[in-house]
Amino acid sequence: MQLADFDFELPEDRIALRPAEPRDSARLLQVQPGGVLSDHQVRDLPSLLRAGDILVVNETRVIPARLRGRRLRAGSDVAVEATLHQRASDKAWRAFMRPGKKIGTGDSLVFGDLSALVAQKGEAGEFILEFGVSGPDLDAAIARVGEMPLPPYIASKRKQDARDRSDYQTVFARREGSVAAPTAGLHFTPELLARLEGAGVGLARVTLHVGAGTFLPVKTEDISRHRMHAEWGEIDAETAARIGAARQAGGRVICVGTTSLRLLESAADADGGLAAWTGETDIFITPGYRFRIADGLMTNFHLPKSTLFMLVSALAGLDTMQSAYAHAIAEDYRFYSYGDASLLWRAG
Repeated sequence: MQLADFDFELPEDRIALRPAEPRDSARLLQVQPGGVLSDHQVRDLPSLLRAGDILVVNETRVIPARLRGRRLRAGSDVAVEATLHQRASDKAWRAFMRPGKKIGTGDSLVFGDLSALVAQKGEAGEFILEFGVSGPDLDAAIARVGEMPLPPYIASKRKQDARDRSDYQTVFARREGSVAAPTAGLHFTPELLARLEGAGVGLARVTLHVGAGTFLPVKTEDISRHRMHAEWGEIDAETAARIGAARQAGGRVICVGTTSLRLLESAADADGGLAAWTGETDIFITPGYRFRIADGLMTNFHLPKSTLFMLVSALAGLDTMQSAYAHAIAEDYRFYSYGDASLLWRAG
């Protein structure tokens, strides 16, 4: 398929700059097989699911992965910005940097009181930075000097503030390591979780540390030539067994976010069986993919031509998703990370 197949026009005023308050008051567009659409709110989830279903959520926690500082060279001093996206070692991170053309291997960088050396310069503005501290000391330094890595479509429209430190974390966030939020999880509240439990809907927690590579634009017209950056994930044995038991009893597996779905599809065997799994995944899901385990997906509304819009089109059908997004735009749904959500059911 071609990149243009996944394009659509989105008015600028549909991009949400703040999350809904309360979180579960966000709108929710249900998309059923055959393209049947219905408008709801996230707080309606208990009535849209059924007893025995299981929600799979990502408990990764976002770190303040955006670092602003200076490149130091004899006779020159340039402002730089690094967005960390994957840990490379106890003292090193892979990062995207701006301005990439003014940074070279061996350069010294300072971010407040945190120093780094450019150990390697790769393609497309990707670097490996080795820091002056390691392990927990490095984690603490990043937490101290870093900023939350808000997506550019938000950061370009308003300044980041203290509220984003909590707004850009889900209620499930526990394991630090992501440089972007698994945004479908932003809609949940303790009250909604209690109501889901009361309705007999199960909950399974997995971890996929989201890397910035997930959101890099597709630059090849032939989408089969695009390559995803790898991301680390884990499913423990107890969680795998819980999901398997729910399926065996006839429950549906609903992934909260594309991150949870990509992890489950990476870990499942050809028959949908699931066991404990730890590793990196670079799975790229496009129309034609045969889903192994996911029956449904709760997810926000994604960018045109993005890998995430390709994924939802694989699950529900490209024509169905084009119609669903046209409906969402016409009905003033809010898009992207702080926007509204959709509940998609697998076609076929």
